[in-house]
Amino acid sequence: MTTKAHTNALIRALKATLKSRSLTYDDLAKRLRLSHASVKRLFAEESFTLKRIEDICNVLEMDFFDLARLARGASADTDEMTTPQEQALADDARLMGLFYLVFNEWTVATILETYDINKAECTKLLLQLDKLRLIELGANNGVRLKVPKSLRLQRDGPIRRSHGKSVLNDFLQVEFAQLGGYFRFEFRDLSRASVVHLERKLERLAQELHELAELDSYLPPDQRQTIGLALGMRPWTMSWVTGLKKKRTADEKSTAKN
Repeated sequence: MTTKAHTNALIRALKATLKSRSLTYDDLAKRLRLSHASVKRLFAEESFTLKRIEDICNVLEMDFFDLARLARGASADTDEMTTPQEQALADDARLMGLFYLVFNEWTVATILETYDINKAECTKLLLQLDKLRLIELGANNGVRLKVPKSLRLQRDGPIRRSHGKSVLNDFLQVEFAQLGGYFRFEFRDLSRASVVHLERKLERLAQELHELAELDSYLPPDQRQTIGLALGMRPWTMSWVTGLKKKRTADEKSTAKN
């Protein structure tokens, strides 16, 4: 999608949101402290600055990422591959790698130039992806995705089961700072309500990663890098910190005896 197309989609999403909230250009003008003519001209000429879009988002009580999601026409639910599609990728690391690249807007020419793969092998893998109905392969290895950009892995699907643990171990075993990364680990006692609140924030952060990736997808590959974001939260006994262990409950003692 071109920059112009991105802009048009954002403006259509703004108009649709105004209509859904029964707000007119006149209502918007009053809240932005602009004239009706100025607001009408903004939409007619599509002459929005980023600051003006942010101002309108504030009026609509949404943020830029909410607007971007609406512009894509994505639903609140994420789309997933079928189990056979995931299994095929899980069974072939090169096939999965090639799908990841084309999903992230890499052209075949750039893939051949960047990775150790010849044209014949690349075409063979692309034909497999076409057969799996993940892409549509056209003339001169032109690729069109047949899955939505909101595509996510199944939570307990073949790919996560086959590669999840090894990928996570590989991700965590390095010194983050040495690679220009960022890592923090915090722990406190929380109520269940607070845990649910944090879970929602983690879901939102994960969604923002994908939204930013889609906004950046029009950039050439040499201006992007793959970023890993690990999100996790679980009950944790910090015996290694305090030197204390919790007493076992009666049920735990009974289970241990059996």
